[in-house]
Amino acid sequence: MPQDHAPSPPRGASPATLADPPEAAFDWIDEACAERHRAGLVRTLRPRPADSPLLDLASNDYLGLARHPEVTRGAAEAAHRWGAGATGSRLVTGSTELHARLERELAAFCGFEAALVLSSGYAANLAAVTALTAHGTLVVSDAGNHASLIDGCRLSRARTAVVPHAAPAAVRTALTGHDGRALVVTDAVFSVDGDAAPLPALAEVCRAHGAGLLVDDAHGLGVLGDGGRGALAAAGLAGRGDVVATVTLSKSLGSQGGAVLGPARVIEHLVNTARTFIFDTGLAPAAVGGALAALRLLAREPRRAARAREVGAELHRRLAAAGLAVVRPDAAVVSVRAPSPGQALRWAADCRRAGLAVGCFRPPSVPDGISRLRLTARADLTPAQLDTAVDVIVATAPTP
Repeated sequence: MPQDHAPSPPRGASPATLADPPEAAFDWIDEACAERHRAGLVRTLRPRPADSPLLDLASNDYLGLARHPEVTRGAAEAAHRWGAGATGSRLVTGSTELHARLERELAAFCGFEAALVLSSGYAANLAAVTALTAHGTLVVSDAGNHASLIDGCRLSRARTAVVPHAAPAAVRTALTGHDGRALVVTDAVFSVDGDAAPLPALAEVCRAHGAGLLVDDAHGLGVLGDGGRGALAAAGLAGRGDVVATVTLSKSLGSQGGAVLGPARVIEHLVNTARTFIFDTGLAPAAVGGALAALRLLAREPRRAARAREVGAELHRRLAAAGLAVVRPDAAVVSVRAPSPGQALRWAADCRRAGLAVGCFRPPSVPDGISRLRLTARADLTPAQLDTAVDVIVATAPTP
């Protein structure tokens, strides 16, 4: 039987009795907290200053546009003209001319017929999965998919078959014999190891079985394809009638928000049925203005996409030469494996003390249970910064 993305069974103490004090209702949290400490899985918020002294290889600012003057000016001008907030849902007062402009230009840039902007990439994935499925639909989901796609599967009324990572043959097996609607969902570039999905092969399987293909291109937009037009453009699949993409505006475009791209009839369907679109406040004008400015800058400077890929390849080459277990990147995510969750946490902390911010991925954020440092191959890294990053990561690496 195929696996599914079902939530884990609830854990905790027995229900409180009437004699218990009010705070006893959450006593189970203390046990859960202690368990996290024992497993080395505690997560901590770390507010950063406006001008951090750290060299940043932890964020998703792949093209270095979050602080680019044109992008911040676009955000500021949009806030000044349209206000601090969207003031309502997109179907009431939350749609501005700026939202419509971004949707048109984003769809044209990525090669799709239409686009719909939402408040986050997470909301975009929930919208796409739930609106394109129904009772009786089969959703075939890659085991390495992002949490937002997994949650979309959980919230849909569809039957979900989880297949091994990047395995078109397994997708074909899951679809064989199914009589009815089907949707295959996958990341374009997987956020843990930075490997790319076999999109042409998946598209061929989908077409053979009459299934739709939904691709989360959060880590491909701005990095892959001609001038950063994304993984689907690179695979020659952008604009196909059976393909839908989701993207985020918070990575390569340095802003915030998400979007669904696809055939116009799919986008019109989402406007009428997607709950995370209908019942959510529209994306703030500043985020729209910043994303639009970044998109136009990328169209004018396509070399940024190639530079991000080059930095990723160089990080891989030099870290592998130093003997580290680094995964070859297909885009701008560089994954360096650590022996254990605790050692990964200490490694990241040692890098920070040495002036380098890196991501630290541990269970349950990693589907294979292997802890990692996750590095961002930024297009704006200088050769000297690249040298520093490699030196710090190698010098602080845990001993086997």
